[in-house]
Amino acid sequence: MHRRNLGILASAAAVLTMGGVGYAAVARRRNPYYDGPVSDHFDGVRFFRPGMPTDRGPMELLRWQLGGGRADWPSAYPSPFQDRPPQRVEGLRLTLVGHATVLLQIGARNILVDPVWSERASPLRLAGPRRVNPPGIDFADLPPIDAVLITHNHYDHLDTATLSRLWAGSRPRILAPLGNDVVIQAHDEDVEVQTLDWGQSADLGSGLTVHLEPANHWSARGVNDRRMALWGSYVVASPAGTVYLAGDTGYGDGDIFRSVRERFGPPRLAVLPIGAYEPRWFMGAQHMNPADAVQALADLGAESAVGVHWGTFQLTNEAIEQPPQDLALALEAAAIDPGRFRALRPGEVWEP
Repeated sequence: MHRRNLGILASAAAVLTMGGVGYAAVARRRNPYYDGPVSDHFDGVRFFRPGMPTDRGPMELLRWQLGGGRADWPSAYPSPFQDRPPQRVEGLRLTLVGHATVLLQIGARNILVDPVWSERASPLRLAGPRRVNPPGIDFADLPPIDAVLITHNHYDHLDTATLSRLWAGSRPRILAPLGNDVVIQAHDEDVEVQTLDWGQSADLGSGLTVHLEPANHWSARGVNDRRMALWGSYVVASPAGTVYLAGDTGYGDGDIFRSVRERFGPPRLAVLPIGAYEPRWFMGAQHMNPADAVQALADLGAESAVGVHWGTFQLTNEAIEQPPQDLALALEAAAIDPGRFRALRPGEVWEP
């Protein structure tokens, strides 16, 4: 098969991972996940972010898939790091497991964000984006997990198989945006999930509070469920400092970041996505590029930031090492010390 055709197939599989079949969603009058009141970001069937773009059409999707420009990734891109985290940390410690999965150890609590230990981030067992590096923490080396935060239901963020493993082990408290409890429990009805709307919070004890905040993104797991489950970012407030977990988001006009700073103060640490951003005409509304992430750092006023969502699953067109290279250029252009914003590899640890 020609390389161009292989590239199209690989890109199409990545679209499935991001719920891309929802781009051609048929009309649906009932939401299978959430049956709540109409609000300023829910129309009775689908969620939306006021003033932000929503759905791409099938012709735009086809233009991307046939447009070329997809870089070749290596079949293996092993990280030089592997972490065996301590059981508890009184202060603040963060490890990148891979892609968007991080272990946040804060205030003697262990929190996993968007845990994915599966080999593929895909609805298909034999197709879709495959890891090019193993998780930076072996599942057996995880400390007791107190809480799991799910940002949205795309397959590279919501891995139901991993959630079942975690639930069978330590019964963590699982928090997710509205509607995602149904997605999770369709796979494993025993898993308990607490859902939050934008602006709502949950008390984790010992002075830790988790807040769900808006993000410029969307959701889908299947053919016609686009934007039927909510998505978001998290703010974790604790005596050890505030941590902002962006999840997946476009920059938009920056209001989501400035709002976090106004409400919670400048974070001690911001976890920002820096990958899956090319081509910009298609991805700009839903995924930040490194220059956007640097601007988000400035808007947040964060003391430090780490870059995630790159180098594990190929979802879009950019080369595997382009995100950290573009981040270095953006930090130089903004006259920001590169030590303030590091692009992490799986298994790499951030500590103050």
